Amino acid sequence: MDYFFTEQQRMIADTARQITNERIIPRRAELDEKHEFPRDILNDMAKADLFAISVPEAYGGLGGGCMDICVALEEFGRGCIGVGTAFAASSLGIYPILFAGSEDMKQRYLPRIATGQAFAAFGLTEANAGSDASGIRTTAVKDGDFWLLNGTKQWITNGGEADIYTVVAITDRSKGPRGASIFVVEAGDPGFSCGPKEKKMGIRASSTTELIFNNCRIPKDRLVGREGTGFITVMRTLDASRPGIGVLGVGLAQGALDVAAAYAKQRVQFDKPIIAFQAVQHMLADMAISIEAARALVYAAARHIDAHPKDVSKVSSMSKVFATDMAMRVTTDAVQVLGGYGYMMEYPVEKMMRDAKILQIYEGTNQIQRNVIGQELNKEYAKGRA
Repeated sequence: MDYFFTEQQRMIADTARQITNERIIPRRAELDEKHEFPRDILNDMAKADLFAISVPEAYGGLGGGCMDICVALEEFGRGCIGVGTAFAASSLGIYPILFAGSEDMKQRYLPRIATGQAFAAFGLTEANAGSDASGIRTTAVKDGDFWLLNGTKQWITNGGEADIYTVVAITDRSKGPRGASIFVVEAGDPGFSCGPKEKKMGIRASSTTELIFNNCRIPKDRLVGREGTGFITVMRTLDASRPGIGVLGVGLAQGALDVAAAYAKQRVQFDKPIIAFQAVQHMLADMAISIEAARALVYAAARHIDAHPKDVSKVSSMSKVFATDMAMRVTTDAVQVLGGYGYMMEYPVEKMMRDAKILQIYEGTNQIQRNVIGQELNKEYAKGRA
């Protein structure tokens, strides 16, 4: 279907597709098996100006919005969502700076991200603060012209590989959610370290580690926005990024369908290719319908967010839930179409099925997203929408 991309979006799609076909797909099995971070592929993306998509033109970027980043992420998702997640996490890491950072902070960090000289990461989740972000225990205390950070973040994408980390910490616990703030921590800051890479079921090409702060000392000008506005910026950040997770699911599912359909055309049973059997045709048809429906919702949500950046929690969560639940179903069905071969590492669908699961979990579980949608509906109908 034609989604009426702008000239820039078509350029982004073509470039991302080329990198996916030439660099990601040939190496995805190796990256998965070795748990290898795809720095060389990310460097190729940087050379193609893809890290500049979300950065405003004033800081050396392309000035793209949610729709533009989704166009690239669908292509990367089709190849490997581990690689796609590493790319997406860098954009996620700079959103707090984009939304709330000072002009000096933007000048300092955004050009480095746009050129690929630096990668970013977002430090929110902790052992006791996943879906309940208000449970954060990491603290930041003023110390003259510095802040001292103490605590541990868990399951941070690009951990150990990023150069710039936007980190959420409590500056005044007595104020509850209004006592959280966001800080920029740089790799190499005293008192900051990363744990070993986690061993994961899927997205093994992405790096996932703890972030450890032990009297981590950073200058006072690394505070993002005003003290106490951290959770507002976090919510805005996640609202902007969730369609990107949805579109990774769209790309992943499309890749799985491509493999399943190609296999069904060449796999012969009872003297004919299995795609000739109605049972298989219906599975493939349902997969294609689900993918197209999810793609339409995600791109509609992305365009809505670009046009109306406020009050987008409902549509953002809808796009994430629908597309990622779809990706789990479609990749499972792709394994079924391939039968015994689908269960083997010889074909990529077993990896795709393993990878798909994380999409329902990270950046807010799909159960939490349904809570958000329900709460927003409650507000709407309380205002008399019915």
